[in-house]
Amino acid sequence: MVITIRSVAYLAASLLFILSLRGLSTQESARHGNRFGIIGMLVAVVMTAVALLLSGDGTAAASDTTVVGVLAGALGIGCLIGALLAMRVAMTSMPELVAILHSFVGAAAVLVGIATYLQPVGVEAADRGAHLAEIYVGILVGAVTFSGSVIAFGKLRGKIGSKPLLLPGRHILNVIALTLCVALGVIFQRAEVAWPTPGMGLFDAGMPALLIMTGIALLLGVHMVMAIGGGDMPVVVSLLNSYSGWAAAAAGFMLSNDLLIITGALVGSSGAILSYIMCKAMNRSILNVILGGFGADSGAKPAAGSSAAPAGKVNETTVDQVAEMLLASRSVIIVPGYGMAVAQAQHPVKEISSLLIEKGIKCRYAIHPVAGRLPGHMNVLLAEASVSYDIVKEMDEINEDFPSTDVVMVIGANDIVNPSAEDDPGSPIYGMPVLQVWKAARVVMLKRGMAAGYAGVDNPLVYNDNTLMLFGDAKQSVTKLLGALRGGG
Repeated sequence: MVITIRSVAYLAASLLFILSLRGLSTQESARHGNRFGIIGMLVAVVMTAVALLLSGDGTAAASDTTVVGVLAGALGIGCLIGALLAMRVAMTSMPELVAILHSFVGAAAVLVGIATYLQPVGVEAADRGAHLAEIYVGILVGAVTFSGSVIAFGKLRGKIGSKPLLLPGRHILNVIALTLCVALGVIFQRAEVAWPTPGMGLFDAGMPALLIMTGIALLLGVHMVMAIGGGDMPVVVSLLNSYSGWAAAAAGFMLSNDLLIITGALVGSSGAILSYIMCKAMNRSILNVILGGFGADSGAKPAAGSSAAPAGKVNETTVDQVAEMLLASRSVIIVPGYGMAVAQAQHPVKEISSLLIEKGIKCRYAIHPVAGRLPGHMNVLLAEASVSYDIVKEMDEINEDFPSTDVVMVIGANDIVNPSAEDDPGSPIYGMPVLQVWKAARVVMLKRGMAAGYAGVDNPLVYNDNTLMLFGDAKQSVTKLLGALRGGG
């Protein structure tokens, strides 16, 4: 009876997870999608605990009471820590929080794999080979996910430089590491078949090969993410999300848990699809991102006549001048970037757009697919500030409107509005689709200073004749601008 109820509950949870992904596909239904995911996870956790507590006929299983108690304690502690982190984390720190959460999934897959291998309870001889393969692949994927996510966390946190680490012969090193993992997998399988020692734990015949592979996989994860530059970090976070899903699915196979397999497959496939969509929007291949090198000084040779370090006169402006331009405009586009997120300026920016719309000025937001440090980062910030979805436009929707726009206000964005991506073959970001803000009549850039963006690439847009620079903290600048607009009635 318990097995039947658990199967039905797992099916219901799976459907709720699918509905959750469906809801998260649009901003309007995102809240409902999140609720479906929460309910699905509650159903899964509660039913798992009930199944452990009760025997197959529905009576209490005293031997499993301790297991459920340990599980409840672990869940309680985990929920408390997770709730505290979620409440305290700033929206600007959400990308690194997501990255470190991915590392937990990878670590869990590694620990589950090793624990499953050490478990003295065997499987049928006919299934032993497949079971060992599940353990090996699960630990391999989990180890790469864990170490790669830790490095991604360090890059997003600013503890590790965003510039890619390009070791000589790095691709050959990756091939050698993967080849060693495959070879060790063959050794692992043959050792277990030739010298099975169930219950021997660390003295099992295949344990040395398994541990060596785990170490190589950890180094491989570090090397692969270290070779990826800052401009590709949103795609990296999405890829690591996919890896964590496949690691969870592998853990599901190890534990013979259908729900974990389904959930992992959903996360893995959706993360892979999102990564593909983002790479397509950046005119890049996923392999190109994984192999790294984007944003590197040594990446591309400067083309003849191209400037490695753009220079020129910068035209500064004041808050009052920007207010006058906005009030005299018919069409305004706001381009938010990571600088807006850092300054937490989304709320006064929303008030500015609302005020302009009230005065009959057409005002919209332009969102680049990789703006910020996380897929959809800017959309989340604008939704938090209650910006209407109707005026938030993706790059493909709004790029053709810049030539007919009077003023574009770029708030803390750099790489996503860099014209070098289109006209400088020597630029490391050449070929990446960007927001063509320079085609507008006027561009106002709000920046703290003249530092390059996260990809480490200088932006010649700041030297254009139609570009005005408003230096200072984004929140202070837009707050003053809001006051000037209200005073300019």
